Amino acid sequence: MKKYLLEILMFSAYALFAASWVSGAILTPAIQSSFGEEGFANATWGSNVITLAKIAGNLAAAALLMRLGAKRAFALAIVLIAAGGLGALADSYAGWLMSRLALGLGGALAIVYFAPVVLHYFSAEERPLINGINAAAFNTGNLLALLSTTALTAWLGSWQSVVVLYGVMVLALGVLWWLSAENFSLSGGADKPAEDYGLSQGVKESFNWWLPLAYCGVLFCYIAVFALFPLIDGFAVASSHLSAVMIAAGMVGTVAGIIVTKRYPLRVPVLRYAGLALVGFAALMVTSRDPVIAYTAAALAGFCMFLPMTALVTLPQELPGMTPARITVTFAMFWSISYGVETVLMYAAGVLADVTGEPASAAYFAVTCSASLFVFSFLLPESGKKPVTTAKDLEADNAAA
Repeated sequence: MKKYLLEILMFSAYALFAASWVSGAILTPAIQSSFGEEGFANATWGSNVITLAKIAGNLAAAALLMRLGAKRAFALAIVLIAAGGLGALADSYAGWLMSRLALGLGGALAIVYFAPVVLHYFSAEERPLINGINAAAFNTGNLLALLSTTALTAWLGSWQSVVVLYGVMVLALGVLWWLSAENFSLSGGADKPAEDYGLSQGVKESFNWWLPLAYCGVLFCYIAVFALFPLIDGFAVASSHLSAVMIAAGMVGTVAGIIVTKRYPLRVPVLRYAGLALVGFAALMVTSRDPVIAYTAAALAGFCMFLPMTALVTLPQELPGMTPARITVTFAMFWSISYGVETVLMYAAGVLADVTGEPASAAYFAVTCSASLFVFSFLLPESGKKPVTTAKDLEADNAAA
């Protein structure tokens, strides 16, 4: 069916966005060397410029969707992601950062458009599964980059060739999207008038602020895993190995999150207790000097980091009166605020490492900030409903006893 083809194309485009981002982070030493750049804080700009672009792109996503429609809006996202491949032609570090800017803008638009497409094409029963799959898109690309970047660089001969490869692959997906996609009503039904709901309305709803503030620390910790940790020495095992284990375990956590969201009706407890466990395991991961403990903690931290993602994305879709237009604004604000705070935290981590002379302090800072999910979960509304026990249920229980 068409909806599954569209889902595959969106998932693949965002996964390749992630792979392009993460491969650039992995290749940071080579990229800096080719442009004569150095410094830990300076190195963070390869990722920070993407997050800055995502802030602006997320805010613009809703307006572009209303103006262009779903087909053209996501096509624009794909073109911008593919433009990240132009970094291979850069003759300066500034030029490289501009290509990262285009990449970030495309990723910002793409991730916001997951929500209205899922809300339009998939039923309430199907959404937890699709939301969980989409939540794994970045992790899929991340893991792909972690496992293949070194080999690809050796095979192709340069970091520029790796960057171009991802750009070409995304363009191919863009052609398939253009041939398959269609525009649809953003008001929740083909017979309903267009809904006048934009950022000016969205900023007035407190939920649209609490949700990203709950997630921003987790996002920072996650990005630090592949953007900062590989630059840090002193862990019990190679930090790149910790990153790979954590991200691989996150894939398992995503699957578990889908199952939990489908079977357990409440959302907030999943966010709260997974968030608390994340802090504990991540702290153990970066402080342990025993490789076995470090690997185990990394796996459990990755699991707990992604276990709540399906519930986190599903919660807004279950709120009363939600439409494709409203959910677009909600997630535009969600990703913009999340990445805005994450960018500040990431640069602060780089400065902290430079000032203290201890790069590991950046890792400790990232772990501390991941407590945001637990802290702000107390301010989130509950969209799920507890099962109602009826007299018939009590009779069945008594009979079974």
